[in-house]
Amino acid sequence: SNFTALPAINHYRLSNPLGPLKMLLKQLSYILLVSFVASASSFITPPLSIKQPFIPTTLQSSASSTPPPTIEKDYEEPSDAIINIKPAAMKRLRELRQTENPDGTLILRMGVRNGGCSGLSYVMDFSTEDEIQEEDAVDEYATENIKCVVDSKSMLYLYGLELDFSDELIGGGFKFFNPNAEESCGCGSSFGV
Repeated sequence: SNFTALPAINHYRLSNPLGPLKMLLKQLSYILLVSFVASASSFITPPLSIKQPFIPTTLQSSASSTPPPTIEKDYEEPSDAIINIKPAAMKRLRELRQTENPDGTLILRMGVRNGGCSGLSYVMDFSTEDEIQEEDAVDEYATENIKCVVDSKSMLYLYGLELDFSDELIGGGFKFFNPNAEESCGCGSSFGV
């Protein structure tokens, strides 16, 4: 009678040699799961008592918590301006004029070139009187000693553009708001038409 029981056990082991190992692994995984749940429960905080109600607080970035202070427009824009310079951008351009050319005129050349995430990207650089071409469009802010120069090819894309400035730590700098752009990139320095 012992002889008949033994072949049954041997037959099970021969047909499924990993069977005992699988059972051992199931038992170990169950033990690990139980110990993990037990240790994780020590990290769960107890419920708040009624004496101390929970008041949720959130951290907000400076961009969303308080709007930047409004800067009054204290300059006169040309009547047919191609680029509309916002007060914050004008303030920054005045600062740049003081560092780049305190006694002369700051000439800011703006344009468009191929490239960027959306197909076209903005170009902005300092220029000189000698580099102004006959076909360039010039917005002159005489009282500010600032000129904004746009080449004829770029004028099609930049007409009506609003130039603003932000001094935020993340995403700060000159901002371009282009009414001619059908799409723009998250970086703000490229657009598509």
